[in-house]
Amino acid sequence: MKRGLIGKDLRGNFTQRVSNAFGLSNYEMVEMNEEQVIDFVKEKNFEGINITFPYKKLIYDYVDVPSKNAQKIKAVDTIIVKDGKTYGYNTDYDSFYYLIKRHNINFKNKKVLILGNGGSSSAVQVIAKEMQASEINVVDIVESEGSISYIECFAKHLNSDIVINTSPVGMSPDILNAPIAMSLFSNCEAVIDLVYNPILTTLGFNAQELGITRVIGIEMEVAQTKYAVELITGQKISDDRIDEVIHEILIEKCNIVLIGMPSAGKTSIGQLLSKRLNKPFIDLDDVVVEKAKMPIPEIFDQSGEAGFRKLESLVAVELSTLNNVIIATGGGTVKNKANMDSLRLNGIVFFIDRDLDKLISSDPNRPLSSSKEALRTMHKERYPLYQKYSNVVVFNNEEMDKTVEDIVKGFHETAKQAVKKDWRKYCDHHSEKRS
Repeated sequence: MKRGLIGKDLRGNFTQRVSNAFGLSNYEMVEMNEEQVIDFVKEKNFEGINITFPYKKLIYDYVDVPSKNAQKIKAVDTIIVKDGKTYGYNTDYDSFYYLIKRHNINFKNKKVLILGNGGSSSAVQVIAKEMQASEINVVDIVESEGSISYIECFAKHLNSDIVINTSPVGMSPDILNAPIAMSLFSNCEAVIDLVYNPILTTLGFNAQELGITRVIGIEMEVAQTKYAVELITGQKISDDRIDEVIHEILIEKCNIVLIGMPSAGKTSIGQLLSKRLNKPFIDLDDVVVEKAKMPIPEIFDQSGEAGFRKLESLVAVELSTLNNVIIATGGGTVKNKANMDSLRLNGIVFFIDRDLDKLISSDPNRPLSSSKEALRTMHKERYPLYQKYSNVVVFNNEEMDKTVEDIVKGFHETAKQAVKKDWRKYCDHHSEKRS
């Protein structure tokens, strides 16, 4: 391998895709153990590599020339070979600094809580100190010198102003996990989660629900890759390209989640969208039937609606871990908030609204919408939930092709909204300088 990424577990990692977007070709991703990583770096038979969890601190001692930032942090994540020597850099520093400037997050005189104590955490600690945080507390599962336990965190530091998650907690497939409950941190004004898969972690989602500024990890991942590619290729890349690549990755990785009443057209529209966007289509009800090994009416007969909803929730969580799919939900999926919370982590939600008089169904697989009276009652109950959980509302009263185009347009516009423009220009003098 001449160019690539080395780590312990690279499942779900898309550094290769982002590196390609920044013009770095022939890039590979290879899993190695500690001994293999050390031997690989010592052999120097490569052009430039990225190092990820959990080897950033380990490999620092094995590079010939660590950069100034790497020396401050005692960790490297990018190594290039030049004139027979290895040069180690820390682009975590560059990208995190970029991230906080991008979102106008001010650390001065603030109490900062950092979750995790690995290589990325070290970079965050240095920057928090440089930006004059009044207090910095590092929390780790295993209490050690320089870190505190979660027990101490909850006992003494619930008044933290800024929370940064550098731990892997919440990473796919364990997307429902969060390292802390944000509802306990009443003083918090910003949450930065470096986990980038799922797109929005449960930690970030909970912060968003509480009205706290939240920053998603994909932004730092893209910025970090940009700086690493610059070091490996020796070519400068405009910071404007960061926003473009974030948008490209969101379009590729985000799911489209369709909600709406029975007979609103979710399945038909989802199938058309699948062809239009080249994203696989999944009908949540079909997955429920497959797992139950019986049709929906039989599930209702044997287990009642409660039994069906329980199975539906299990499937909703399972589908939430996927990327780049179109999911048509059942009409009642919105009745359980947990279903929608999980589906929103990796998805943009579209409410397909259809006039009530067009929703009457004679389908035997729709036991709850077989009469006008039942449908009106259901519509009254669910309509506020469809509005509450949707990012975009589209109507399906005319040509279905128009509804599909409205969803495609809304999908791109919503992804663009995630790439914020109201941020101060990144200060170039904080970037790593090439040796």
